[in-house]
This record gives sequence, structure tokens and C-alpha cells, in this order.
Amino acid sequence: MNQKLAFFFPGQGSQSKGMLAEMLASESIVQDTFAEASDVLGYDMQALVLDDADEKLGQTAFTQPALLTASTALFRLWKSRGGVMPSHMAGHSLGEYSALVAADVMCFSDAVALVAFRGKMMAEAVPAGAGKMAAIIGLDDDVVVSLCEDVSSDSDKVWAANFNCPGQLVVAGHAKAVDRLMETAKGAGAKRALPLAVSAPSHTPLMQVAADAMQEKLAHITLNQPICAVWSNARAEVLQDVNIIREALVEQLISPVRWTEIVQHISANGVESAIEMGPGKVLAGLVRRIDKNISVATVQTSEDMNQAMESL
Repeated sequence: MNQKLAFFFPGQGSQSKGMLAEMLASESIVQDTFAEASDVLGYDMQALVLDDADEKLGQTAFTQPALLTASTALFRLWKSRGGVMPSHMAGHSLGEYSALVAADVMCFSDAVALVAFRGKMMAEAVPAGAGKMAAIIGLDDDVVVSLCEDVSSDSDKVWAANFNCPGQLVVAGHAKAVDRLMETAKGAGAKRALPLAVSAPSHTPLMQVAADAMQEKLAHITLNQPICAVWSNARAEVLQDVNIIREALVEQLISPVRWTEIVQHISANGVESAIEMGPGKVLAGLVRRIDKNISVATVQTSEDMNQAMESL
């Protein structure tokens, strides 16, 4: 285990049609992982990711298991090639489940069924069009948090949802309140205030129904103590006790993702290198903005993986 290495696992927004195409064509471990997901979920995960003929990949109930499957497949391939194991793991939102699978806290088959359920419950928690998310760029976090309080009313509320990196905070809540927040943020000097292509106001109290459903589901899932440090989104700390991990996964749905703090803590623990173990390059970009002392590599192809292994 490399004490100076961390793995980061991406969340929703990192998916794309055709992701891992090269590895799906050539790597049996990747193919087998996708086949395992297909067996659990009852649909062809590889066809969803490569073809997306029904345009379901962008629907949260399909996005979440697809990303978990892709990240787990990459992790398994890394491990099979004798890749160095990290001392720290963290995942952004959904990615926390990928981290927990990689850390042997839960088995992949349980996790892929669980996140499919999570996505379905999140999509159903708030009526279509009633919720909204937006990225606010160029303001300090405490300013945005204060603005959220200022523009919220008894009937329409907006909260800080993702503390992604300094100067980039995602807000979520009732659509009208998010619209007010975007206008107010622009007036307060935000460089940009952009609505996101996500209808479910994730990581806010509006997800309470989904959180209650997840609490019931998680009660029946076997969890094991993690083999390395896994950082909780909701608490920005390492959790070891399986019952507390369950509690934190429920909290995660209604609490903000504290990504900036997590990366800062991981850096303070001596981590100097990181691998984004999953599709896309979103987290690599965020980590570079949070702490330039951590060198981050992304793994999209077999060649990427070879280069990352050699660099370590």
C-alpha cells in the first residue's frame, strides 16, 4: 500500500456514451464486470454504455450503476495488473460507493443494485421540474452559503450542495429559489451562474424521502471494515465502523458533498499522487484547483493505465 497515493472515483456528470470502449473491446476483466452488472440489473450494461440507443445513460437511475460499473472495472483491471494500492480513497457523491467497493466494504453486486435503487429514489423524490441545480463560479463559499439563506423563503429554498473546489460551488433546491440565487450571485460578482442538466436537487433536505428509502435498503446490505482510509462525503472524515458508514451514506443524500475539505485532508495526510479511477477528468481538474501538491492522473485507456503505473 502506497502511503502517498490516493484513488478518486467520479460521480454523476462524468458519464459519456462510449466510455471505456477500448477496454471493453480488449480487456476480459472489464467485460466480466459489465456482464456482472447486467446479470444483477437485468439489462445489457455494455450496450447501454456503448450504444445508448434509448438515451437512458443520462437518466440518473441508469447513470449511477453505469459509472459504478465503469469505475469498478478500471479498479479491478489496475489490481489484476499488479498496480500499487492506495492508502486513501474518496468518491464524489455516487463515487463514494465505488470507493467502498474498491475498499472491500461492500461487494460489487450489492453496490450496483443499491445505486440503481438510489438513482430511482432520487429521481422520484421531487416532481419533475420542481427542483434544480446550478454551479456558481467565482465567489467564496461562505458568500454563496449566505446568499442561499438570503434568497430562500418558507416555500422555496436553496442550499449549498457540492463544495467542489475554491470558487466553484453547486447549489440545489426548489427551481424558483435556485433561479433567484443565480441572479443574486451574478449581482454579487459571480463570474458565472450556470443551471445544470440535473432535475433532482441532490444533497439537500429535499432528498429526505430518498434518504429514508436508502436507510431501509442499507440495513439489509452486508458491510465490511474498509482495507484503507475511505473518506465520507457528508462528514469529510475517515469512517471505520460499518454502522457509521451506513449512517453517513444516508446523510450523504441530504447533506452537501464536502469535496474541497476531503482533498485538503488527504493532502495533509501526506498524499502526493492520485489516480482518477473512472470515466472523465472532472475530479482531476477539481483536485488541481484545490491542492497543486497532489499530482493527478486519469485512466481512460490501457495505455493511460500503463503510464500511470510506471509513474508510480
